[in-house]
Amino acid sequence: MAETVTVVTPVIDMLVQLLLKRATLFRRVHGEVKSLKDELESIQCFLIEAEEKLEKGDVNDGVKTWVKQVREEAYHIEDVMDEYLLRVAQRSHLHGFIGLLHKTGHFFKSFKSRNDVAFAIKSIKASLREIKDRGERYGFNSLEKLGSSSSRALTSFERYDPRLGSLFIGEDEFMDVYSTRDELVTRLVEGELSRTVISFVGEGGVGKTTLAKQVYDNEMVKGHFDCRAWFTVSQAYNPDVLLMTMKRYFCPTFECNVGEIDMMKEVISQLRQCLQAKRYVFVFDDVWHTDFWGVMKYVLPNNDKGSRVIITTRNDAVVASCKDTVFDLVKKLQPWSQESSWELFLKKAFQFERDGCCPLELKQLSLEIVRQCQGLPLVIAAVAGLLSTKEKVLFEWKKIYEALCFNLEGNPQLSNISKILSLSYYNLPYYLKYCLLYFGIFPRNHLVPDVRLYRYWIAEGFVKERREKTLEQVAEEYLNELIQRNLVQVWNMNFSGSDKLCRVHDLMHDMIFSKAGELGFCNAFIGKKSSLTQRSRRLAVYSSSHVMENVEDYSARSIFVFNNELTTPFVEFTFEKFKLLKVLDFSNTPLDCIPEGLGSLHHLRSLNLRNTKVRMLPKSICKLNNLETLDIVNTQISELPIEINKLRNLRHLLGLCHDPARGYGIEAFQGQRLHRGIGHLEELQTLSNVQALHNEFCIVKELELLTQLRWLGISKLTEEMGRSLCTSIEKMNNLERLTICSTDTESEILDLHSISSPPHFLQRLNLMGPLDEFPRWIVNLPYLSRLSLFSSRLSDEPLKYLCHLPNLSLLWLCRAYNGEKLLFKESGFQKLKLLEVSELYRLNAVTIENGSLPLLEEVRIGSNPQLKEVPSGMQNLRSLKLLEISQMPSEFVLGLQRQGLQDSLKVKHVPSISSWYRGDGDLYDVFHDQ
Repeated sequence: MAETVTVVTPVIDMLVQLLLKRATLFRRVHGEVKSLKDELESIQCFLIEAEEKLEKGDVNDGVKTWVKQVREEAYHIEDVMDEYLLRVAQRSHLHGFIGLLHKTGHFFKSFKSRNDVAFAIKSIKASLREIKDRGERYGFNSLEKLGSSSSRALTSFERYDPRLGSLFIGEDEFMDVYSTRDELVTRLVEGELSRTVISFVGEGGVGKTTLAKQVYDNEMVKGHFDCRAWFTVSQAYNPDVLLMTMKRYFCPTFECNVGEIDMMKEVISQLRQCLQAKRYVFVFDDVWHTDFWGVMKYVLPNNDKGSRVIITTRNDAVVASCKDTVFDLVKKLQPWSQESSWELFLKKAFQFERDGCCPLELKQLSLEIVRQCQGLPLVIAAVAGLLSTKEKVLFEWKKIYEALCFNLEGNPQLSNISKILSLSYYNLPYYLKYCLLYFGIFPRNHLVPDVRLYRYWIAEGFVKERREKTLEQVAEEYLNELIQRNLVQVWNMNFSGSDKLCRVHDLMHDMIFSKAGELGFCNAFIGKKSSLTQRSRRLAVYSSSHVMENVEDYSARSIFVFNNELTTPFVEFTFEKFKLLKVLDFSNTPLDCIPEGLGSLHHLRSLNLRNTKVRMLPKSICKLNNLETLDIVNTQISELPIEINKLRNLRHLLGLCHDPARGYGIEAFQGQRLHRGIGHLEELQTLSNVQALHNEFCIVKELELLTQLRWLGISKLTEEMGRSLCTSIEKMNNLERLTICSTDTESEILDLHSISSPPHFLQRLNLMGPLDEFPRWIVNLPYLSRLSLFSSRLSDEPLKYLCHLPNLSLLWLCRAYNGEKLLFKESGFQKLKLLEVSELYRLNAVTIENGSLPLLEEVRIGSNPQLKEVPSGMQNLRSLKLLEISQMPSEFVLGLQRQGLQDSLKVKHVPSISSWYRGDGDLYDVFHDQ
């Protein structure tokens, strides 16, 4: 088994860390803590097998109860340790005369605390032994017997593969794959003579198996190939078993023993020999493991007879591992359009009706049901098939709709959909399961920035250290793996932000939310009738008005508030009762005050106050010794207390306030003021956005001490400070993002020329303020992907310096250039995907030479009053998908609108063109939209 981890693994890890890092603190209870760790490890082996069988539904209620008891005891262990550390931390803040006065009493209390924790550990160990003994009495210690009785109780209907129905959906029902099927059939029978692998990849329920089956069963395919075979691989993939199955199919007379390495080599050799002279087509359905093709490519000979291999998978990494040649094809299956989804729904839901039409009174609700299925054809077919058996009345259909929205797993008629989606969750390693379950905290359709997820996962302890990587880099790998497995959907933000936005499919969210509740991972308080009696590690509050009288358990480690009813009593209640919090998120609430009680949250690692009305932070924040992330973006906090400098574990300090009424000029962005001593925060990776000068203290002088910085944003920079800043930046070898803002856009020059050795890994650079000349060191940034120059007022054209940057994908020039012409030279900007040119007041001509900007997808042109015609050469931008025009002269816009004119011919290949200008007040008139 690849991952020897269970529900108790995080607790074992915690105990190991306590023993290693706090040896002095735990010296009097060291033996008890180690004994507890050993007790948990003795249960680990059983839990691995038990949890696997739980996930397959192959156990009885006794095993479920047993695992639940172990999980609750693991939570109890965490509570005991964290409460002990909290008491120690509270007493460590005694100082001065009062501290000396109570020195003897302090020692006695600490000794008493150690005795308390020793007693608690002994009690926990006794409880664990009882749980273990109880399992043995029920025969749980015999792993072979686990679930055997329950297996006999399962009917054949309950035990079949929930994807089975996808093999029997007719092509007339799956019209959306029809054209794709014909294209693939042609590829199979008329393509290259060399062996070709065709991979279908996409999320569960999107129709991969159905498409493969329709191609496989096509009459042309049947007649073209000498032999065909379909193998369902699944999560329980065992290469030896699969090879023996293939052997029985193709080489039945050859005898061998399973499990012997030499024999397996002989099996592979025999299979190759049998297939060498045949034109074959094999389907390997539902592949989960990246090592699959590493074996299978030796089994299937490349015999130059036009043989084909079809693979279906949910994992992009599997597809990458199966692509050996340029002829191999990858088909990424996307959810269906609303129109195709509706057509499939009508065929299935009204299959027994004579006219096959939807009654008018059911149409609006039916459209909403289809929307809930979000383009997954197997889900549409399942839901519509169920509706076809129901009476065609609004009341009956509403019940199905509500089940889709709120209780997918609780409805036995729809539970098969949940089973399909759950397969991906069950296949995850344990640490990724926690990360995926985190999406259950957020509301449906809620978009979460990737960096925010990283910080939460780290604060919760989900992310494990890896050599030569930061925790944030490891967390990014976790997210990428979830994306590759098609479990998390991503929206890329452009100039409006710097990060990816993540969410999960609505129906996947339902499955996650149900699983999270079952495991005590998170609980949601929606209103007065919500129950908070169940023990849960995380709490999502959608209505705070009745939480205080309903909550019974205060051991939550994270609280997220998603409502506009936040009250001061609730905040004070949170600080008073939830003493073990690690994550506290008040973002986007009307919170305006943080009580002094904040300092009592010793374990707090992440505090998010973004988009609140908070004006100041309490001095007690200095007690949060474990705080790693403080987010005060778009609050009313203009100055951070000097006590911030005591938070030596702080990794991310995010502060920036944007005033939308002032647009996007320098004056619209305000950073926070800091005090002397910020250089002591040597763990800082993010410091954005802060003012350069406050009370004659220049932060620039201390920045050179922050060598771990990866993201720096600094505003109110004077020309004189610029030279000092350059010295500090040269020492920031890890810097990836840099934003520099001058004091104003008119007179204060950004002097950034003295950088001789810029940070090698810099990826994003924003310069806001006048430049006397283009900083030449920018051309030496091999990883630079995003660059914005705002109010630079350069007299020398910047494009000639930027055109050969190897990874530049986004470029924004706003008031950046005072010249009249821009030239995109041939072979320049080979990776650029988004270009914005705005407020270049003297610009009258833009020329794009053939061969430049080959990957450009979006162009935004705005407020360039002298530019009267579309850029020359735009007709050569074959990748262009969007052209957005704003506040441009009427000649420019009319040239786009009038068919047959030269300008309209330049852009006739662009799928989407929009043009608008500001009318009276804040109204926008749209000229053109195609």
